[in-house]
Amino acid sequence: MIALAMLSAAATAQAEGVKSVDEANVALAKVAKDREATHAEFATSERECYTKFFVNNCLDKAKEKRRVALAEIRAREVDAEHFKRVDSVAKRDADLAERARKDAEEAALRAAQPPKPPKEEHADPKPASGPRVAEREAQHEDKVKRQEREDAANATKRAANVEAFERKKVESERRQAEVKRKMAENAEKAKQAAERDEAERKKAEAQKQAPAKQ
Repeated sequence: MIALAMLSAAATAQAEGVKSVDEANVALAKVAKDREATHAEFATSERECYTKFFVNNCLDKAKEKRRVALAEIRAREVDAEHFKRVDSVAKRDADLAERARKDAEEAALRAAQPPKPPKEEHADPKPASGPRVAEREAQHEDKVKRQEREDAANATKRAANVEAFERKKVESERRQAEVKRKMAENAEKAKQAAERDEAERKKAEAQKQAPAKQ
Protein backbone atom coordinates (compact mmCIF):
# COMPACT_ATOMS: atom_id res chain seq x y z
CA MET A 1 0.00 0.00 0.00
CA ILE A 2 2.91 2.36 0.80
CA ALA A 3 4.62 1.61 -2.50
CA LEU A 4 1.43 2.26 -4.47
CA ALA A 5 0.93 5.59 -2.70
CA MET A 6 4.54 6.57 -3.41
CA LEU A 7 4.17 5.63 -7.07
CA SER A 8 0.93 7.57 -7.31
CA ALA A 9 2.62 10.64 -5.83
CA ALA A 10 5.55 10.27 -8.22
CA ALA A 11 3.24 9.88 -11.22
CA THR A 12 1.24 12.94 -10.18
CA ALA A 13 4.42 14.96 -9.81
CA GLN A 14 5.69 13.95 -13.25
CA ALA A 15 2.38 14.69 -14.94
CA GLU A 16 1.80 18.03 -13.22
CA GLY A 17 5.35 19.34 -12.69
CA VAL A 18 5.10 19.19 -8.87
CA LYS A 19 7.84 17.05 -7.35
CA SER A 20 7.75 17.93 -3.64
CA VAL A 21 5.54 19.38 -0.95
CA ASP A 22 7.58 22.58 -1.04
CA GLU A 23 6.90 22.96 -4.75
CA ALA A 24 3.21 22.33 -4.12
CA ASN A 25 3.17 25.08 -1.47
CA VAL A 26 4.90 27.47 -3.90
CA ALA A 27 2.35 26.58 -6.58
CA LEU A 28 -0.55 27.25 -4.19
CA ALA A 29 0.93 30.62 -3.23
CA LYS A 30 1.20 31.53 -6.93
CA VAL A 31 -2.38 30.38 -7.46
CA ALA A 32 -3.57 32.86 -4.81
CA LYS A 33 -1.62 35.72 -6.44
CA ASP A 34 -2.79 34.84 -9.94
CA ARG A 35 -6.42 34.63 -8.82
CA GLU A 36 -6.17 38.05 -7.18
CA ALA A 37 -4.53 39.50 -10.30
CA THR A 38 -7.24 38.00 -12.54
CA HIS A 39 -10.01 39.64 -10.50
CA ALA A 40 -8.14 42.96 -10.53
CA GLU A 41 -7.67 42.76 -14.30
CA PHE A 42 -11.38 42.04 -14.79
CA ALA A 43 -12.31 45.03 -12.63
CA THR A 44 -10.12 47.28 -14.77
CA SER A 45 -11.56 45.85 -18.01
CA GLU A 46 -15.09 46.30 -16.65
CA ARG A 47 -14.50 50.00 -16.00
CA GLU A 48 -13.05 50.44 -19.48
CA CYS A 49 -16.02 48.65 -21.07
CA TYR A 50 -18.42 51.22 -19.68
CA THR A 51 -16.54 53.92 -21.61
CA LYS A 52 -17.05 52.14 -24.95
CA PHE A 53 -20.01 52.14 -27.30
CA PHE A 54 -20.54 48.37 -27.36
CA VAL A 55 -20.58 47.90 -23.58
CA ASN A 56 -22.21 44.45 -23.47
CA ASN A 57 -19.90 42.95 -26.08
CA CYS A 58 -16.87 44.27 -24.22
CA LEU A 59 -18.15 42.92 -20.91
CA ASP A 60 -18.79 39.48 -22.38
CA LYS A 61 -15.23 39.28 -23.68
CA ALA A 62 -13.83 40.38 -20.31
CA LYS A 63 -15.93 37.80 -18.44
CA GLU A 64 -14.88 35.02 -20.82
CA LYS A 65 -11.22 35.94 -20.40
CA ARG A 66 -11.69 35.89 -16.63
CA ARG A 67 -13.44 32.50 -16.78
CA VAL A 68 -10.64 30.89 -18.78
CA ALA A 69 -7.96 32.32 -16.52
CA LEU A 70 -9.74 31.18 -13.34
CA ALA A 71 -10.28 27.69 -14.79
CA GLU A 72 -6.56 27.35 -15.49
CA ILE A 73 -5.69 28.65 -12.04
CA ARG A 74 -8.14 26.23 -10.45
CA ALA A 75 -6.59 23.32 -12.37
CA ARG A 76 -3.14 24.19 -10.97
CA GLU A 77 -4.62 24.52 -7.49
CA VAL A 78 -6.28 21.10 -7.69
CA ASP A 79 -3.04 19.49 -8.90
CA ALA A 80 -0.98 20.95 -6.04
CA GLU A 81 -3.53 20.02 -3.39
CA HIS A 82 -3.81 16.49 -4.82
CA PHE A 83 -0.03 16.03 -4.59
CA LYS A 84 -0.03 17.16 -0.95
CA ARG A 85 -2.86 14.75 -0.06
CA VAL A 86 -1.09 11.82 -1.74
CA ASP A 87 2.17 12.69 0.01
CA SER A 88 0.39 12.91 3.38
CA VAL A 89 -1.22 9.51 2.92
CA ALA A 90 2.13 7.97 1.92
CA LYS A 91 3.85 9.39 5.02
CA ARG A 92 1.03 8.19 7.27
CA ASP A 93 1.22 4.68 5.82
CA ALA A 94 5.00 4.69 6.23
CA ASP A 95 4.65 5.72 9.90
CA LEU A 96 2.10 2.98 10.53
CA ALA A 97 4.34 0.39 8.87
CA GLU A 98 7.35 1.53 10.93
CA ARG A 99 5.30 1.38 14.13
CA ALA A 100 4.08 -2.12 13.28
CA ARG A 101 7.66 -3.22 12.59
CA LYS A 102 8.88 -1.88 15.94
CA ASP A 103 5.99 -3.51 17.78
CA ALA A 104 6.79 -6.84 16.14
CA GLU A 105 10.48 -6.53 17.08
CA GLU A 106 9.62 -5.69 20.70
CA ALA A 107 7.22 -8.62 20.90
CA ALA A 108 9.90 -10.97 19.52
CA LEU A 109 12.43 -9.69 22.07
CA ARG A 110 10.00 -10.20 24.95
CA ALA A 111 9.21 -13.72 23.73
CA ALA A 112 12.92 -14.57 23.53
CA GLN A 113 13.66 -13.45 27.10
CA PRO A 114 13.49 -16.15 29.80
CA PRO A 115 10.60 -15.86 32.23
CA LYS A 116 11.29 -14.08 35.47
CA PRO A 117 11.59 -16.37 38.52
CA PRO A 118 8.70 -16.13 40.94
CA LYS A 119 9.22 -13.96 43.96
CA GLU A 120 10.29 -15.86 47.05
CA GLU A 121 7.81 -15.72 49.83
CA HIS A 122 9.47 -14.67 53.05
CA ALA A 123 8.75 -16.87 56.01
CA ASP A 124 6.82 -15.30 58.84
CA PRO A 125 9.19 -13.91 61.44
CA LYS A 126 9.46 -15.98 64.55
CA PRO A 127 7.75 -14.48 67.55
CA ALA A 128 10.08 -12.83 69.96
CA SER A 129 10.76 -14.74 73.13
CA GLY A 130 12.60 -14.25 76.39
CA PRO A 131 12.60 -11.21 78.64
CA ARG A 132 11.13 -8.90 75.98
CA VAL A 133 7.87 -10.88 75.84
CA ALA A 134 7.67 -10.99 79.61
CA GLU A 135 8.36 -7.27 79.79
CA ARG A 136 5.60 -6.48 77.31
CA GLU A 137 3.18 -8.72 79.20
CA ALA A 138 4.03 -6.98 82.48
CA GLN A 139 3.51 -3.58 80.90
CA HIS A 140 0.18 -4.69 79.51
CA GLU A 141 -0.87 -6.03 82.92
CA ASP A 142 0.09 -2.74 84.59
CA LYS A 143 -1.87 -0.83 81.98
CA VAL A 144 -4.95 -2.98 82.55
CA LYS A 145 -4.75 -2.56 86.33
CA ARG A 146 -4.24 1.20 86.03
CA GLN A 147 -7.26 1.42 83.78
CA GLU A 148 -9.31 -0.59 86.28
CA ARG A 149 -8.29 1.77 89.10
CA GLU A 150 -9.19 4.78 87.00
CA ASP A 151 -12.55 3.24 86.09
CA ALA A 152 -13.26 2.53 89.79
CA ALA A 153 -12.30 6.08 90.77
CA ASN A 154 -14.46 7.48 88.02
CA ALA A 155 -17.35 5.25 89.12
CA THR A 156 -17.01 6.52 92.70
CA LYS A 157 -16.91 10.08 91.46
CA ARG A 158 -19.96 9.52 89.30
CA ALA A 159 -21.82 7.96 92.24
CA ALA A 160 -20.93 10.95 94.44
CA ASN A 161 -22.10 13.34 91.74
CA VAL A 162 -25.39 11.45 91.42
CA GLU A 163 -25.89 11.49 95.19
CA ALA A 164 -25.18 15.22 95.38
CA PHE A 165 -27.59 15.84 92.52
CA GLU A 166 -30.30 13.87 94.27
CA ARG A 167 -29.74 15.79 97.51
CA LYS A 168 -29.99 19.09 95.69
CA LYS A 169 -33.11 17.90 93.95
CA VAL A 170 -34.75 16.90 97.27
CA GLU A 171 -33.72 20.21 98.88
CA SER A 172 -35.11 22.14 95.95
CA GLU A 173 -38.40 20.29 96.13
CA ARG A 174 -38.55 20.91 99.90
CA ARG A 175 -37.94 24.63 99.40
CA GLN A 176 -40.59 24.84 96.71
CA ALA A 177 -43.10 23.09 99.02
CA GLU A 178 -42.21 25.48 101.86
CA VAL A 179 -42.72 28.47 99.59
CA LYS A 180 -46.07 27.15 98.43
CA ARG A 181 -47.11 26.51 102.08
CA LYS A 182 -46.16 30.05 103.13
CA MET A 183 -47.95 31.50 100.13
CA ALA A 184 -51.07 29.54 101.07
CA GLU A 185 -50.84 30.71 104.69
CA ASN A 186 -50.41 34.31 103.64
CA ALA A 187 -53.36 34.00 101.29
CA GLU A 188 -55.47 32.55 104.06
CA LYS A 189 -54.42 35.31 106.48
CA ALA A 190 -55.21 37.95 103.89
CA LYS A 191 -58.60 36.38 103.31
CA GLN A 192 -59.36 36.31 107.02
CA ALA A 193 -58.23 39.92 107.41
CA ALA A 194 -60.45 40.94 104.52
CA GLU A 195 -63.38 39.13 106.10
CA ARG A 196 -62.74 40.84 109.46
CA ASP A 197 -62.53 44.21 107.75
CA GLU A 198 -65.76 43.54 105.95
CA ALA A 199 -67.47 42.51 109.20
CA GLU A 200 -66.23 45.65 110.97
CA ARG A 201 -67.46 47.79 108.11
CA LYS A 202 -70.90 46.27 108.20
CA LYS A 203 -71.01 46.67 111.98
CA ALA A 204 -70.13 50.32 111.74
CA GLU A 205 -72.78 50.88 109.13
CA ALA A 206 -75.37 49.20 111.33
CA GLN A 207 -74.43 51.41 114.28
CA LYS A 208 -74.80 54.55 112.17
CA GLN A 209 -78.25 53.57 111.03
CA ALA A 210 -79.52 52.66 114.52
CA PRO A 211 -80.03 56.29 115.91
CA ALA A 212 -81.77 57.29 112.73
CA LYS A 213 -84.44 54.65 113.26
CA GLN A 214 -85.11 55.88 116.85
